[in-house]
Amino acid sequence: QVQLVESGGGLVQPGGSLRLSCATSGLTFSSYTMGWYRQAPGKERELVAAIASAGERSNYADFVKGRFTISRDNAKNTVYLQMGSLKPEDTAVYYCNARRLTPWGPRDYWGQGTQVTVSS
Repeated sequence: QVQLVESGGGLVQPGGSLRLSCATSGLTFSSYTMGWYRQAPGKERELVAAIASAGERSNYADFVKGRFTISRDNAKNTVYLQMGSLKPEDTAVYYCNARRLTPWGPRDYWGQGTQVTVSS
């Protein structure tokens, strides 16, 4: 059974930092592109950052470039999102995603999400 479990969310003041973790099990972690998405109330889920299976490439949404860093540890089957210079508009539920392309299309797994609230 595939599991993705996020942790590290919470309440932080504007300008602060948080580190999210997503621990996975039940999948061949090193075969999956890993991503972080977020969804704010009343808005659609959006990609925040993604990292290739071996960590050789990563990409970021424009709204987090220079503030967030995605990384992965394939030995620990875990992906991280280091968030800095947080803004109130970063408030959302953050979801971990594992994606692998197959001949039949993409295979996606999701975590349950972790709440990040940026407020003074």
